[in-house]
Amino acid sequence: MNLRKLVRNFFGFSRQESNGFLVLLPIMLVILFSEPVYRSWISREAGTSTADKALLDSLISDWQTQQIKHPVTTPTRQKRRFNFDPNTVSSDELIELGFSGRLATRMQNYRAKGGNFKVKKDLLKLYGMDSSLFQELEPYVLLPDSLIREKRKYAGTKSDQILRPIRVKFDINTADTSQLKKIYGIGEKLSVRIFKYRESLGGFIRSEQLSEVYGLDSAIVKTLINKSFIAPDFQPKQLNLNQVTEEELERHPYLTKKEAKAIIAYRFQHGAFTTVDVLQKIQLLTAGTIEKIKPYLILN
Repeated sequence: MNLRKLVRNFFGFSRQESNGFLVLLPIMLVILFSEPVYRSWISREAGTSTADKALLDSLISDWQTQQIKHPVTTPTRQKRRFNFDPNTVSSDELIELGFSGRLATRMQNYRAKGGNFKVKKDLLKLYGMDSSLFQELEPYVLLPDSLIREKRKYAGTKSDQILRPIRVKFDINTADTSQLKKIYGIGEKLSVRIFKYRESLGGFIRSEQLSEVYGLDSAIVKTLINKSFIAPDFQPKQLNLNQVTEEELERHPYLTKKEAKAIIAYRFQHGAFTTVDVLQKIQLLTAGTIEKIKPYLILN
């Protein structure tokens, strides 16, 4: 009796069903036994690589040890430019400026041992300092280009010549909070407060405006004025009087909510302003307020 008849008699299949069963049977056997065969092959391969795995683990361990002893410093920050004092700048800020990790550490060690940078070119004395990097950073270094000689008399001695560094001032309208914090008496909160007031104001056009910043006492204001300057060609941010909204006017430090509302109401009733001096017709605005706000207003 052949296999086809055996299947037909055992399962009660028809001839077509028996033929189909005989076709599917080898396929089912392949599917059933393929996974165990694969698992057996994988385990056999893993078993033969035990020595290789031990060698690989050893190599990885040695590599990690070398990384700890000699870490590879890769830049993770984009370079940016800002004013800095080499005698106070932090390692993180140096790296942002373009210093390598080793060079930044070398500068910190130099300062820790009592080293001091007096003029800009002193940076070139730092071992590993690239001349091209120095040329890029030179305009941002808050040190004099050179020292000047000054005659000074001492009691019981002859006149002598001493070296005095030229004081370098910074632009108050471009300084960031890190620069402001270098002024004695100005911390994190005050530096942010000065920055925000300057932005809402549109920029300082007179040094006396620094006294308007809440929390700055007269001594700090005097120090800040002595160590900063306002560029002669500085133009403050201005509001277009014929297009500005009430909310924008209200945000300006020199105007109150009522005054902003009065300006917008006057423009609605009388049309566009022809000159800024028309503000004098608004009774709510005092002459002092108009005088202060005028530099920050513009017409079409």
